[in-house]
Amino acid sequence: MKKIAISIGDLNGIGIALALQNHHLVKKFITPMYIIDKEMLSLASELLKLKIPDDFECVEYVSQGFKIMPSTISKESGRYAFESFKIAVELAKDGKVDGIMTLPIHKKAWEMAGINYKGHTDALRDFFDSEAIMMLGCEKMFVALYTEHIPLSQVALESRDALKFGRFLENFYQSIKDKLQIHESIAVLALNPHAGDYGVLGDEEKILNSVIDNFNLKYQKKIFSNTIVPDIAFSQKNRDKYRFFIAMYHDQGLIPLKALYFEESINISLNLPILRTSVDHGTAFDIAYTDTLPNNLSYLNALKYYL
Repeated sequence: MKKIAISIGDLNGIGIALALQNHHLVKKFITPMYIIDKEMLSLASELLKLKIPDDFECVEYVSQGFKIMPSTISKESGRYAFESFKIAVELAKDGKVDGIMTLPIHKKAWEMAGINYKGHTDALRDFFDSEAIMMLGCEKMFVALYTEHIPLSQVALESRDALKFGRFLENFYQSIKDKLQIHESIAVLALNPHAGDYGVLGDEEKILNSVIDNFNLKYQKKIFSNTIVPDIAFSQKNRDKYRFFIAMYHDQGLIPLKALYFEESINISLNLPILRTSVDHGTAFDIAYTDTLPNNLSYLNALKYYL
């Protein structure tokens, strides 16, 4: 079985509960290594009233310990989550694990701790000096994001950059081609309403389609569709035809994905020397350290991606 480093996320949230409650399940298909100190693990298990499994492997030292304060944003929890993540990455770099899976962080806690990254993907780009690609979804439907956490005012400018868009298509295709079935194509969403209506509502689609046509010509097959009108892209007919979609901006792709498959979707970082998966939800402070059990579908799917 593959050995996967699990960075523990924000200890004031639900991540540690997911790890403890589901250890008996995940150890059946991967070998987990939890990036948490035994001291912090003990504190969390006491608060949760959950027993630590005898075979719950963790590291000896992550960072300076702190008082866990359920459902609280703190620089201490932010710092610990970041250090846990860094150790997981180093283990993967050194070949000591086969990949990493990240439990949810709180972006504000990272900021309070003086960490200058918006999240895991931003940090991975810096760590590896690579144009990491964010893809989210489940086996029924995956959505890759051409642009992510930027203002909408900047999306059109990015969409007019033919060289950057071409690199994105190449990097994305190389990252997921082994998962494509024979003759399976990838859907590309237009930027503008009605795909620009032949330039009436914007001409970015002319640039995008030109790049797509050149790419398909290079490989002598239709790998990417020409730009699809966004408001019908995720219709049942298109979801029967496509499994992989490229959205031009964050909400364009993630609103339909989360409306359809929120509880089972995962987050995957592509175009890196290592593979990283993550749950597709946050710290869930509203239920952290309560009697309400967090839904485990996303957590299990993020680890099953390695099978």
